[in-house]
Amino acid sequence: MKKETESSVKTASKPKGNKKKTSVKKKNNDVSDTPAITDTQVTCHENEEVTNHAPDRLNSQSVPPSTSEYLIADTDNSKKTNQFPIDVLPSRLQEIIKEANATLGFPVDYMAGAMLSAMAAVIGNTHHAEAMAGWKEYAILFVALVGCPGVCKSHPLSYVMQPLIDHDAEKAAQFAEALKRYNAAMELPPKERIPNGYNLNPVEPHRIRFMMQDVTNEAVHRILSENSRGLILMYDELAGWVKNFNRYNNGSESEFWMSVFNHKVAMSDRKGSQSGVFIRNPFLCVIGTIQPKVLTDLAAGNRNANGFMERILYVFPSDQTKPKWNRSRRMPSFDIAAEWHGILFRLIDIVPKVDADGEIISEDVPFSSDALDRLYQWQNEQTDRCNADGSDTLTSIASKLEIYAIRFSLLLALSDWACGSEKKQIDVDTVERAIRLAEYFRISASKVQGIISEDALTELQLAVLSELPDGFTTAEGVAIAGKCGMPERSFKRFLRDRKGVLFTRNTHGNYTKL
Repeated sequence: MKKETESSVKTASKPKGNKKKTSVKKKNNDVSDTPAITDTQVTCHENEEVTNHAPDRLNSQSVPPSTSEYLIADTDNSKKTNQFPIDVLPSRLQEIIKEANATLGFPVDYMAGAMLSAMAAVIGNTHHAEAMAGWKEYAILFVALVGCPGVCKSHPLSYVMQPLIDHDAEKAAQFAEALKRYNAAMELPPKERIPNGYNLNPVEPHRIRFMMQDVTNEAVHRILSENSRGLILMYDELAGWVKNFNRYNNGSESEFWMSVFNHKVAMSDRKGSQSGVFIRNPFLCVIGTIQPKVLTDLAAGNRNANGFMERILYVFPSDQTKPKWNRSRRMPSFDIAAEWHGILFRLIDIVPKVDADGEIISEDVPFSSDALDRLYQWQNEQTDRCNADGSDTLTSIASKLEIYAIRFSLLLALSDWACGSEKKQIDVDTVERAIRLAEYFRISASKVQGIISEDALTELQLAVLSELPDGFTTAEGVAIAGKCGMPERSFKRFLRDRKGVLFTRNTHGNYTKL
């Protein structure tokens, strides 16, 4: 196999005695043959992000002030290999992403990932798609914007979420007034309420919102029960999400989140609650930023073995170099924020039907017959690849991406509608675009697993991995492992367990290091 550019993932050094090697050579492989990690360079800088824009003006001002007021980032995209396929998005969204990249310096990948998440959140329970009779999928996304310090992850996320922040701020003000009126009514004797302009039996108001931040799981249950359409949990540092797991109790929170991912009934009867919380159709997206060296924290506590990690979509640009500031940049050719606001609010303005109990009646976005044929064909191809490869890790990733392919189809169809398309329908072109998204996230998930896997290696495994050439046969690997002190059986188990993450099998008995 042709030798490609080496890449490395630098992590914090470990104490002597337990120091692990933190550089693993990776080679580019054809995506059509394997979901292996492509040629990439991930080199993290220890400095924190340098703000490209004044924070209080970044989120609300689409047209930046004059160059003298502040600088913007200039990002070189030439090194990217696994680029986010923004051409799967409607042309209006592509224009927003490209304009934000050219004038605000926001990386294309992070903008696109944040926009998909924002649209998914506001769609919520209003629509679903069925790839099989009775199997309904909703646009629930768990997204991690992965990047080294200083590569501009947080700013695009905040910018994209600003319309939701504005929406929630308006609803919060309305809630404050409603609560004030409710409390005033409750202070009066019942016979005095109507004469004073209040209802006889006032109903306690609930705050309508789309966003949550830094909340306990008890609060998540309560807020979800009050917002049946759906929510998005946003963390600037996604590690804070999992750190909240079991923060105030010994419950298993990762199982709760996996249940939410599957849109299953959520119930809470924990001590301290005045009454149990029952949520028939919980819809909750998650998005946040995370550094590569912190990915092991995300995977801790058995979360890399129970399917939790595979439920996350990793937006992981190949170019991880810190961008330079550039005083030369053009002004936006249109109002970026207003254009994005208009598209997002077409989805927000959807008024769903409700049943007698107040539950949202979700609208089906149908697949065309040829769209279903293509979706099934792709799933069968992935299944054959997984069965032939025998990697549990890649099979788990593929299984979740099959679910996501349906969700992407739904999300793309509705984003087309929000950008001006007349019909809400999933055709074969929509499925093809969804498949391309799934393939992007397959590669990034493999990259993440490689980082996590390397961090978990023993000193002996690291030594063997270091000695193995880029391409080797099983027999050659056994001989090299033996010189390092690893028995043949242990090496073959190591090779099998890390296949698709640290190694890829080209043909029977022939492997390549990733």
